[in-house]
Amino acid sequence: MRFLLTNDDGIYAQGLAAMKHELEKIGEVVVIAPVTEQSAVGHAITISDPLRVIPIHRAGEFYGYGITGSPADCVKLGISCIMTKPPDVVVSGINKGENVGINVLYSGTVSAATEALILGYTGIALSVDNYLSPDYRGASLFGARVATKLANLTEPLTCALNINCPSRPLEEISGVRITRQGESRIVDKFVRRENPRGTIYYWQAGLTKMIDEAEDTDAVCLKNNMISITPINYKLGYPVQSGMFDELDLEGLLGGQ
Repeated sequence: MRFLLTNDDGIYAQGLAAMKHELEKIGEVVVIAPVTEQSAVGHAITISDPLRVIPIHRAGEFYGYGITGSPADCVKLGISCIMTKPPDVVVSGINKGENVGINVLYSGTVSAATEALILGYTGIALSVDNYLSPDYRGASLFGARVATKLANLTEPLTCALNINCPSRPLEEISGVRITRQGESRIVDKFVRRENPRGTIYYWQAGLTKMIDEAEDTDAVCLKNNMISITPINYKLGYPVQSGMFDELDLEGLLGGQ
């Protein structure tokens, strides 16, 4: 089995190291991750600057490739140029903090998994629900088990999987559920500050607010100490219903007809 491992917290993140440790027990792992933290960059790709590939060594041994770009860049460049053989599964994470609800749209972790789907590969994103003191033991073990199952499929999944885990050992987790993306989201809160030269700047300090109540949503499932697995896709089109846009008078917009 061959895995491309990436993230958005950066190549030195503890969550990536935990996932790498578990995946190496079952197959070949190629780490291709951002050199610096790329949290909340969404599905950005780099087109106006060069992408640099930096071999990273840790404890005197080769660790992986650091990329001066986004998580989606890492998947694109990794599959197209760096890996000599394609991956069986692209694994993104483990992210420090949950990726649920509307926040999925902002997530670089999730975007790496959907980029794999775009390119025709199976992709999974893994996150834990603790930012300040995350415990990656349960998520890394469960993620490796899921990746093994996916690698043995005869055909890639037609969706990516966004997996959110409670931040605790696997034996302390209550269960696992297939969920849908809810509507919980970050509520904006900007802290206004001033630098020594008098220039005003702002820090985004918002936190995710629980809006969902339905048991089958990702945020509620995670709150109930269960692993949430949400099938996701890059197709964002909205189903058009009859008469939905009649009031816009689209024909009239062509020239006052």
